[in-house]
Amino acid sequence: MFRRMRRFSEIKWSEVARRAIAEYLGRMEGMTTTEELRKALPPEVLRTLKAIPEDRARNLYEEMVAREWKRTKSLTRTS
Repeated sequence: MFRRMRRFSEIKWSEVARRAIAEYLGRMEGMTTTEELRKALPPEVLRTLKAIPEDRARNLYEEMVAREWKRTKSLTRTS
């Protein structure tokens, strides 16, 4: 399996595993999946989301992750 993964070196496999684990735990805890949320969105919202260029969406996602990391990091700091 490692050899197959190495062929796609641009993929962050730890992130793939983290997402898969989070999704699995969410299902186990009765949370809604991303796909279920997408299906619940009104068509006009889906059209708007699809109109966002992929690179812009990726940048927004990375900014959100960085802000969430900063937020949670500040919550766990001891003074």
